[in-house]
Amino acid sequence: MRRGLLLMVCCSVCALASAADTVTVLTAERIHTLDPAQPLVQAMAWDGEGKLLALGSREQLLGRFADARRVEANGSTVIPGLIDAHGHIMGLGYALTRADLTGTASKQQIVQRLRDYAAQLAPGAWLLGGGWDQNDWAQKSFPDAADLDAAFPDRPVWLERVDGHAGWANSAALRAAEAGAGKSLAGDWQPDGGRIERIDGQPSGVLIDGAMALVNAVVPAPTAAQREQALTTALQAAVSNGLTGVHDMGVSREDLALMKQLADQGRLPLRIDAYADGDHAALDDLCHNGPYRHPGGRLQMDGVKLYIDGALGSRGAALLQDYSDDHGNRGLLVTDPQTYAADVAKARACGVQVATHAIGDRGNRIVLDTYQKVLGTHAGDDHRWRIEHAQVLAPEDLPRLARLGVIASMQPTHATSDMPWAQDRLGPERIHGAYAWQALLDSGARLALGSDFPVESPDPRLGLYAAVTRQDRDGQPPGGWLPEQRLSIAQALAGFTRDAAFAGGDEDVVGTLVAGKRADFVILRQDPLTLEPAQLDAMDIESTWVDGAAVYQRK
Repeated sequence: MRRGLLLMVCCSVCALASAADTVTVLTAERIHTLDPAQPLVQAMAWDGEGKLLALGSREQLLGRFADARRVEANGSTVIPGLIDAHGHIMGLGYALTRADLTGTASKQQIVQRLRDYAAQLAPGAWLLGGGWDQNDWAQKSFPDAADLDAAFPDRPVWLERVDGHAGWANSAALRAAEAGAGKSLAGDWQPDGGRIERIDGQPSGVLIDGAMALVNAVVPAPTAAQREQALTTALQAAVSNGLTGVHDMGVSREDLALMKQLADQGRLPLRIDAYADGDHAALDDLCHNGPYRHPGGRLQMDGVKLYIDGALGSRGAALLQDYSDDHGNRGLLVTDPQTYAADVAKARACGVQVATHAIGDRGNRIVLDTYQKVLGTHAGDDHRWRIEHAQVLAPEDLPRLARLGVIASMQPTHATSDMPWAQDRLGPERIHGAYAWQALLDSGARLALGSDFPVESPDPRLGLYAAVTRQDRDGQPPGGWLPEQRLSIAQALAGFTRDAAFAGGDEDVVGTLVAGKRADFVILRQDPLTLEPAQLDAMDIESTWVDGAAVYQRK
């Protein structure tokens, strides 16, 4: 019997096991545990509840558990379950069910994709999509409403930029936004924490950061069925890419309730560390009720996601000096620093972990200054506060993360997506403090890795490849972009496993394969620790396992 078929049969049998005293033994060519005390084994055993009992040689475990169910992954490699330390599950689900504009090279190509997608919509329904990036077009300037109006004169169109920090509306959507706001979008006023792009005082169709709320407020809310479809679609995409856990950044009370519903029904195939969506209802729940833990062990919330600035691609990241390609513009603070400081202080008083989106060097400095002030003499405590992205750091601020015990939660594919234009934004000096993974590790900071899906693909293989090569998938530039910041394969794998688990406070449960932890792992056809870096993005995922059960198997 071929190995793949035997694995599939054994997996199916194993998945049916439910008795607590049932033991399963998996054998493989190699099992990388990421446990320094026992880094490489060939077998591991777990009980019917999905808890690892022992790891060791094939002979040891088959002798000790002679009557165990067996999973034979001969010729394959097992690694700890991959954890995306920064994603947006509902956002991914919506992106997968709306018009996909990723990879488009022109406005004309976008309009054609939209025409194709609109054919399935009811008359008058909003046309929603995302993934456009003007940096990929021949003319890299922002689009405007007129680019959409000819094709869609009456149907409202609203398209999020790839980073989620800007939106592109047609005139019908702008009219709806004005009606909803009860005011004109023309003039010279700007909303708090955002910017309406204008041409001769009239809205161009592009709204940045806080201004996006003007359109979002009038977009019809998804139905309960659409929300559940988005969640289940995203979860399946995640496990099919080898993810056994996600740190979901910015979860509302309503979305947490939907996740609870699936968890209650046994339909949550991976672990979700949910972070509340700022100072709103979900954070109030944490403050009043304490951390949330689902009894099934796959859903929790004890952190909050805050924002300080926008994104580099839309020139909303807050910089200490002007953008090199847009003099007079230093980006946006999407949250007033005093309001932000109050939010951080509230979270600390409630015992809630703080994770803050910060991209620009000014944004990162404000976050570090605020953390330092609020933590005070307790900066050395085990608070696990985080900066999400930590994308551009002034040289004097880079070592502060380690000193304050702040985790850098970073996304390798952001660097390889941004490298064609990032130096245009920052200039030749500031760029050396950007996407500085190795420098942060060398300073003693913890580095948790993720993707920021749906801004990037949820596939962690792409993150591993980007982290180790700092090249696009065509191998450019030769030697990698700012190659001194490349990670080793071991460092990158740790960022998606052990260190991501630490960032979520889950290191006693997952992140490494050790007796007493959960049997969360991925079976790969290739060994990532011996592959050439250029092959990391093409590894074959045989199956994904959570609590000792296969939640995804390659057909």
